[in-house]
Amino acid sequence: MPTESVAVEDLTIDDAATELARLAKEVAHHDTLYHGKDQPEISDADYDALKRRNDAIEARFPELIREDSPSRRVGAAPSVTFAPVVHARPMLSLDNTFSQEDVQDFVASVYRFLGRLPDQSIAFTAEPKIDGLSMSIRYENGRLVTAATRGDGTMGENVTANIRTIKEIPTELPKGVPAVVEVRGEVYMAKSDFMALNKQMEAEGKQTYVNPRNTAAGSLRQLDAKVTASRKLKFFAYAWGEISDMPAETQFDMVQLFRDWGFPVNPLMKRLNSVADILAHYDDIGLKRPDLDYDIDGVVYKVDSLELQQRLGFRSRSPRWATAHKFPAEQAFTTVEKIEIQVGRTGALTPVARLTPVTVGGVVVTNATLHNEDYIKGLGNSGEPIRDEEHDIRIGDTVIVQRAGDVIPQVLDVIMEKRPADAVPYEFPKRCPVCGSHAVRERNEKTGKLDSVTRCTGGFVCRAQATEHLKHFVSRNAFDIEGLGSKQIDFFFESEEEALRIRTAPDIFTLERRQQNSLTKLENIEGFGKVSVGKLYAAINERRSIALHRFIYALGIRHVGETTAKLLARSYGTYEAFAAAMKGAAPLSGDAWNDLNAIEGIGEIVARAIVEFYKEPRNVEVISALLSEVTPQDAEQPVTSDSPVSGKTVVFTGSLEKFTRDEAKAKAESLGAKVAGSVSKKTDIVVAGPGAGSKLDKARELGVQTMDEDEWLALIRG
Repeated sequence: MPTESVAVEDLTIDDAATELARLAKEVAHHDTLYHGKDQPEISDADYDALKRRNDAIEARFPELIREDSPSRRVGAAPSVTFAPVVHARPMLSLDNTFSQEDVQDFVASVYRFLGRLPDQSIAFTAEPKIDGLSMSIRYENGRLVTAATRGDGTMGENVTANIRTIKEIPTELPKGVPAVVEVRGEVYMAKSDFMALNKQMEAEGKQTYVNPRNTAAGSLRQLDAKVTASRKLKFFAYAWGEISDMPAETQFDMVQLFRDWGFPVNPLMKRLNSVADILAHYDDIGLKRPDLDYDIDGVVYKVDSLELQQRLGFRSRSPRWATAHKFPAEQAFTTVEKIEIQVGRTGALTPVARLTPVTVGGVVVTNATLHNEDYIKGLGNSGEPIRDEEHDIRIGDTVIVQRAGDVIPQVLDVIMEKRPADAVPYEFPKRCPVCGSHAVRERNEKTGKLDSVTRCTGGFVCRAQATEHLKHFVSRNAFDIEGLGSKQIDFFFESEEEALRIRTAPDIFTLERRQQNSLTKLENIEGFGKVSVGKLYAAINERRSIALHRFIYALGIRHVGETTAKLLARSYGTYEAFAAAMKGAAPLSGDAWNDLNAIEGIGEIVARAIVEFYKEPRNVEVISALLSEVTPQDAEQPVTSDSPVSGKTVVFTGSLEKFTRDEAKAKAESLGAKVAGSVSKKTDIVVAGPGAGSKLDKARELGVQTMDEDEWLALIRG
């Protein structure tokens, strides 16, 4: 069993050493991506989980702590693009807390370390944790001399020229400041400036940015300071490094001095004594978060007294007198500004909440799916309540938004205390907002229940369905045609000029030919131009040969996503074989249907959708025209010619004991086998574990080779 799946308390000392080595390498990798390249590939929550597991293992096996342990490092090595700067005092990171209990433990640990009773006599500051790029700015005799990033905590990057372009950062300090002072804080980009920048990039046809934090970091690392100046970066001061003469006795008073010296400081910073007040301020900042024009990911607590800070001191990479109380990484509060209905390529009417922009899991979220009519009402598929007290969602509501990985954000719940007095229940439309056709909820023939999805009955007379199909066709995981974005598809679809019009997928590939004999040249139309038109034609022509699974996915068959398309491509090998089988299949009967339904991962609903798609003459007509322009490549088969199961179809049944079903499937496929979910005439091997029933019986009836797990392992091991 992989060590990462073993609970810490169950690890042997050898397992623990292996796991610590893995964690050191993985955390270092993510540190480099986040701090050095501004390109994180996992969420803050996943990163924090890695570090918490490392800390837990080290607590149990302190003798195994490594020199390269994440508990001994801060950030990542500085980039070689900029000159290195050695920090006079290390820039350490903070420990994280994630719950009320963690905060209580932190406060208790401060009192315990100092040998004092928890009598609320120690004051703490609490301020928003800005999601930006840490910066140390050094002043000598009142003049800015250097500015450096955190880097690895000991050495950072010299970005002085770029820091000088940030108007909020003074280049000279008032008279009377210490001779040497390093002001530390966070460089960030305001959400409003980030949105404006993305609109500008979109208007110029350039790639937009993912979130303000990475954009700010990338802007600060520009070799041309003029680019940095154009990005409107901002700064909050909240700490210091080397200082020749300490001018205050508390954290709070030092930050107020920064304000007097001309630095921006956060107005939400408070000085508090009790855990209850600290947590109340945390909740208050969380509620204010959607309305702030900057991203925050938690609240930082610090012992206010500098004398106590000095007594408390530091661990290897963090101070004992401070901690960061993180917000749930994938959730945030925001406001529903309006609810709009989107019509998809299958006619589904999907309600979408337009939100006040908020960063969730490192991405700026402006929209969230509301799924369907029942979800807005607070009901599940079976009519059960899915939110407290059946909270419905209304325009103007303050809501909790969740985003997990790459999943589309969704609204989890409503903060009823903040519901506007004039908010009214949302009325779901009875007609398609695009074409005006009736919108209906179909009734399932088997169960008698209403479908959860409301669909437009307009079919191909509905512009939305036609354009959404085209947008799906050119999307990244389908034909991926650069230069044919949403706006361009809308333009070509609405065009009255035959030489410009794109109404179906084949029209994309005839556009250049139609343009050659047209008086209305695309390059003369505003927003295009000769160079961009040339690039568009080149991008289209590059896709005249395409992987089979991409071709199948691009067809837009209901229920056929990327994974299903890959299964189909691998199972049939060529488009000709796939199309012939689909055209010859009839639901619930015949060899073609049984073979399709037997593919592992293809169930009856998906199979029926594919077969019905090929029974529609218009679909076949469009595909035929498309095939005269493009060529689907044959699916690549695994190079495992020496494997005894390469090319064979295998079915696993019964309770497998030597490996899990997923392990068995993955191993078989890696050896070139195809794994099916049911037994048919095309099945070559059935591997039966204890309790195998009807599938084993059918295999014997059809004369299919059967074996137990030991025989299977002997076969694949040669």
